[in-house]
Parts: sequence; structure tokens; C-alpha cells
Amino acid sequence: MRVFIVFDGSCEPFDVSPDQTVGAVKLMVKNYFHVQLSHDNQLRHSMELSCAGALLQDSWVLTDVGIAPSSVIRCWLKEEQTQVVRVFSGVTGETLSVTGSVFLLSASVARLKTLVSQLCGLPVGSFRLSSPAGRQLFDLNQLRDYSIDVGATLRLDTWDGWAEFLRGCFHGHQLIVQQHLSKERPEMRFQLRVALYIAASLGHLVLASWLLERGVCADEPVGVHPHREWCHRMAHPDATKCPAVVAAENGQLLILKLFINASVLTLACRDPRGRDPLKIALRHGHRECVRHLATKLCSVVALPGLALPMRTYIQVKLWVRRGQGRVASRYCLGLRTPFRTRVGDTVLVDGFSPPTMSSKPQREEAKTGPRVTSKACQPLTSVNGPPGVSCLSPALASQDASLRWPKLQPVATGDGRERRRRKKKEYGGRVWKVGETEGQNSNQWMSRVPLPPISRDTNPRPLFITSSPNSSQILTSSMEFFSRHCGRTPRENAIYCLSLARYKLACANEIQGQQQ
Repeated sequence: MRVFIVFDGSCEPFDVSPDQTVGAVKLMVKNYFHVQLSHDNQLRHSMELSCAGALLQDSWVLTDVGIAPSSVIRCWLKEEQTQVVRVFSGVTGETLSVTGSVFLLSASVARLKTLVSQLCGLPVGSFRLSSPAGRQLFDLNQLRDYSIDVGATLRLDTWDGWAEFLRGCFHGHQLIVQQHLSKERPEMRFQLRVALYIAASLGHLVLASWLLERGVCADEPVGVHPHREWCHRMAHPDATKCPAVVAAENGQLLILKLFINASVLTLACRDPRGRDPLKIALRHGHRECVRHLATKLCSVVALPGLALPMRTYIQVKLWVRRGQGRVASRYCLGLRTPFRTRVGDTVLVDGFSPPTMSSKPQREEAKTGPRVTSKACQPLTSVNGPPGVSCLSPALASQDASLRWPKLQPVATGDGRERRRRKKKEYGGRVWKVGETEGQNSNQWMSRVPLPPISRDTNPRPLFITSSPNSSQILTSSMEFFSRHCGRTPRENAIYCLSLARYKLACANEIQGQQQ
């Protein structure tokens, strides 16, 4: 039968068999129009066929899907994102698929880290990539330098002791993030910036609000780890990304509103390419974010007696921040950017320092705290028990063969009166009186356990009032301070207060007499 296939603006007739599959028709179209299919492992496009608006699968037969003679089949080429490499995350245990063309294998490792950062939401300064052989991938090298082929599985690792912290960031749990913060102040500040970056990427509003209250700025770059600040000028370009840029890339409108309310300088932050959040939102097609950002940039800031456009107000704020930075640089020996690494801090050098990014969990000592080891307990002597028996050592009690412990009597199944009679106990003297059926051993045991004496002393105890040995010195120093403050000696002050009291009393009596 003859069908018509429309491809690239032309309609051509094809004679096909009724029991022919869609895959065979695709092969005919490929040979006729000289196109390449994706199964050649060198293609970036795939061919698709549709009839009456339905997409045809390769294994379907033409007559089975209702294609009759003289039917029109539409054919087009679709750009296909092929999986180049896979990345196993040592933090979450998931495997990420990096799609693209095979030309990615000839790109640099820095380019691959940018793609992985966009997929997992981690900043580039918080993880590293390693080859299937376990070799670390450095940013300036290319993937082909490590013999990485299509379909290879790489590994993503983070700093040791950070796995629990990053899991808390991914789930937006504020308490977990706060619990696993580092004790070192520089590393803790870097962790807070990383947490705000992840919250902006995934849209965790509560976590982002808490981090802003802690003093983290949304327009501040995440940067690099404090151990690598000595080479921050050679770091990955995406290390200068700030959380506001990531929120604009992912279309997190609520996060952007939160950042703008915290600081209007969020509207003026830049990504490594020099684009502001408005251009980034336009580039990624986030319409709501573009509308909100454009409204804020076109608004007017009302000041006391003055109204400034938002762009002018932002420029003034940037001038103020720049001036504050220059003033702060004067205390750093004239350096424009102060070098925050100090003597004694840890410095990591690639190829020389031991690896510290293997996603190892925190040490057990850090989780549970210091363990308290108790010494062996000494056997306690008996106080009110039988002589020669220890309260906490049953082994010593078994050594006394002459002592017989009381035996429990079986529950009688007879008359209820007998059971009630056995339950009645009278308190007389220092021992319990029990029935004669319980035996002599029980009476012997009870007689050896003296009851504590009853205290009938009801006299109140006097309070022990003691004076501090430094009380006289404190009183003397207080008087001297009072004399210097008032200009009068304690005797003169007493006379003054007494005279003032007599004067007020006389005035009150006079007023009362006039009223009567």
C-alpha cells in the first residue's frame, strides 16, 4: 500500500507492506532523505513518526494501529539528550545522569562540575569528583585525560563529617543543620553559606529564613572552604555564585521575595558571567520571577523628604558598602582583599595533603560526646540485713550456709476466709506477726531485720547564721564610694536625712491642721 510521509516541508509517497513495522519505515525514510538515527552512537537527533496526532512506536505494525492506504504520516527529527556519564553521590546515595553530547568528554572537569552542581544543588566548593579508578578530577584537566568513556560512573564526595549536615540541608531540617555545624568559626560560616545555597536551590523557605536571621547574606558568594582560601583566585568560576543567583536560575519565587525583603542589594548581584537575577530569570523562562523582579526594579523608594528610584537607591547602597570595605581594608595592612588564613590554620595543597573529601561520617566521639567509664563497684556492707550478707553481692550471701531465706507459700485453693486471714498482718514491736503455718524460718528472718528507730524530736533547729569574712571590707568600700559620689560623710548624710524627715513630718501636720 502507498502512504505519504511529510518531512522537512516536503511530502513524498512510499510503498510499504501492510505488515511492516514502524521501525522499518523509519529506516526507509533515513535512506531516502539521508538522515542519521541515534542508534549509530554518533547522533544528536532521533527520528519520530506520528499519525493522526499519535506517536508511533518502532515495534508497532502499520495495520495494527489503523494506518490505511493513502494515510499521511508526519516525520520530524527530535534533539535527543543522550546520557554521557553517571555520577554516584556519596551524600544521598543516588545516581545522577549527565546528559548531552559526546563532545562533553573533551570538555574540562570544571564544565562537568558546573553541570553536576545544577543537577544536585550543591555549590562547586563543597564536593569533588573522582574517576572509577578512584583518582580525583581537577578542574583544569579534561575528562579524556582520565580515560573516561561514555557511560562511565563517577563518584561525588564531600568534606569529611559533612554528610549528615548536607542531608539535613537537602531535607530542609533546621535542627539537623544546626546540630552538625562545625565548632570552628571559619568553617561554620562556610557551612552556613552552603546551607543557604542549597535552600535557595530547593526552595526551603523555613531554613532560608533561619539562615538570614543568623546573618548570612543572600548576595554574598559562597566561596571556597577555609582550608583552600590561599588559592581562591584559581578556584572554580562558579565559586563566586551567590544564593540569589541560584534562586533565579531555579525559579524559586518565594525565596527571591524573602531575599529582596532582607536586602535590596539582591537585585544587583551578579553571576560569573555578569548577569543580574532579572536576566537570569529571562534566560531560563521563569515568567513569575521576571514579573516580580521587574516590578521591584521599577519601583520608588520613599525616604524622609526624598524619593529615589530603586536603581539609584541600589547604587547608593553599593557605594556605602564599597566605602565600608575600604575602611576595613586599612586594618589589613592596605590589602584590598584581606587574606583570612592565619598562622596555624590547615592549608590543603593538591597532591600533597592527605585527602579530606571522602564523605566520611563524623567520629563517634563527636556524636555521642565523651564517654564516662565507671570503676568497679565495691561490695557494700549490710546495714539492716542479716549479718554477713551484702546487699549488692548475692554471691556472698550464698556462702552463708547457716542462713535460710524465707520460702514463698503456695496459693491455697481452699476457703476464701483462710486466704483473707493470711493476708492480715499486725504491726507489733519491731517484727511482723505472721501465722503459724509460715514456719519458724520466716520468724527467724524477720527477727533479724530491726526496724529503724522512730524519732520524736520535734524541737525546731536553729538557723546557722554566719558572716562573711569580707563583710566589713565590703561595707567600708561602699561607704567610701558613697562619700565620693554625694560629697558627704556617712554621719553628715544621716543628719541630713533625719532633718529632711522631720521637715516633711512638720509640713504634713500643718496641712492636716489647716484641713481640720
